[in-house]
Amino acid sequence: MPKYLEYSFSTEEFEIRLERAQELLYEYKLDALLVTIPSNIRYFTGIDTHFWESPTRPWFLVVPLSGRLMAVIPEIGEKLFEKTFVKDIYTWSSPNIKGDDISPLKSLLDSMPSRFGAIGAELGKEMSIRMPVLDFGILQSNFKFNIVDGTSLIWKLRIVKTLNEIRKIEKVAQIVSDVFEKLPTFISADDSERDVAKKLKMEILKKGADNIPYLPVVSGVGGVSQIISNPTDKLISSGDFLFIDTGTTFDGYFCDFDRNFAIGQASDELKKTNEILWHATEEGIKNLVPGAKTKDIWKKINKKIEDFGFMIKGEGRYGHGVGLQLTEPPSISSFDNSIIQENMVLTIEPSLEYKPGKIIVHEENIFVSKDGPILLTKRAPKELPLIS
Repeated sequence: MPKYLEYSFSTEEFEIRLERAQELLYEYKLDALLVTIPSNIRYFTGIDTHFWESPTRPWFLVVPLSGRLMAVIPEIGEKLFEKTFVKDIYTWSSPNIKGDDISPLKSLLDSMPSRFGAIGAELGKEMSIRMPVLDFGILQSNFKFNIVDGTSLIWKLRIVKTLNEIRKIEKVAQIVSDVFEKLPTFISADDSERDVAKKLKMEILKKGADNIPYLPVVSGVGGVSQIISNPTDKLISSGDFLFIDTGTTFDGYFCDFDRNFAIGQASDELKKTNEILWHATEEGIKNLVPGAKTKDIWKKINKKIEDFGFMIKGEGRYGHGVGLQLTEPPSISSFDNSIIQENMVLTIEPSLEYKPGKIIVHEENIFVSKDGPILLTKRAPKELPLIS
């Protein structure tokens, strides 16, 4: 196994990723893979920069059927790419007076040999092309390659993690788990949702995480009506249910899980519902084994909830993959036919609207080993934690 590095990966690990990608290009009958989004560029190169927040300049990585990776990037990124194992780096001045950010890429691709006459691109689900649509049209016009969807190839590469990737996810999951356990000691009913978020962020970063791109903090009496909003100035108060979810990263890899709390007191109904979801989560975790189908895991979670007397409406998902993106395939849903594989990392995330406008969610992160599921998070308590 390639050497583990706390930050980034060894050249050997990146070379293995390239070799595997080229095997799949041959299998999929593609001459190259065109990569544009940050998570995919990072997967192949290790590039880590918050400069991705600027949409002004497109960045391109070409994974050829054979040979070395080729980066086609704005001049501002040249020195950064020179620190990676990528040796073939082509640059252009961007932005420029002509507004032309596509000719350098098109020229390079036109110079490549054509065996299959097709190039894969990020056209499918949970992907996107990070360039103007008009530029993508220019690339396609008078082009010797057909541009086809390469999404399934990309996810075939990324959906199963290396042990070194799993270690990074475990590290950040443990950091956040520790902070969640201590949360009742550093927040109080005098805090607003925004105060809670700020205190939580400081503790998580202090413990060694790198970034916290996602942190909804939502409170409400007896439950919450939604679970994705940013924190507000609303004060948490006695009788509130407090929901906190987080997508926190270490070296680019996400953990994604939530925790629930009651402020001061909680009704018996709320406590019971919380415990039902704990059991539903347990059911999902134990069935997360190699060879299982995602839709069958969904059915077992759903049945566990229904065994407690609730009828579930709709077919929402009860979990998903996690890695370089906050959410990745597969989905733990009634309509996903994916097969669970060894070395996947997924969330189990059942939810329940236990009465109109009152939602509860539980979520854990799990590594699928050859012997079965291994928790990367510290398991949430069965009983709803109270904050005085």
